Amino acid sequence: MTLACLSFLIGMIAGMRPLTAAAAVSWAAFFGRIDVTDGWLAFLAYPLTPWIISVLAVAEIAGDKLTSSPSRKVAVQFVTRLATGALPGAAGGAASGWALGGAMLGVTGSVVGTYGGVAARGWLENVFGSDFPGAVLEDFVAVAGASLIVWAVA
Repeated sequence: MTLACLSFLIGMIAGMRPLTAAAAVSWAAFFGRIDVTDGWLAFLAYPLTPWIISVLAVAEIAGDKLTSSPSRKVAVQFVTRLATGALPGAAGGAASGWALGGAMLGVTGSVVGTYGGVAARGWLENVFGSDFPGAVLEDFVAVAGASLIVWAVA
């Protein structure tokens, strides 16, 4: 799979669960699956970075189930998803010297993931009569998808 495709796909994950995408890429960088050692993304491979982002990702997943969670389409949430789509997209592209292109594809993917996630959850809420099953399914898709995407990098 090409790095361009991987950058777009990890951006889609960021549209669903922003910190899950960042955590997956950080773990991949830490284990040497994504080479970010020579650039500004080197912090992703630091020993504590994947742990910190993973703890935050778990908190994000738990917080998403709260009824007080804001829509992912409000400005702050949406911009966060764009940024967290750009970061792992750039990391995916950096391995081939294409960080800017990877970041742009990550942002594009995060837009698709954000609106696709909203649509899928809305549909599942109509099917199940509750948002919770759709939220849990989205968590599963995000974690499994991010894991598969970073595994496909090497």
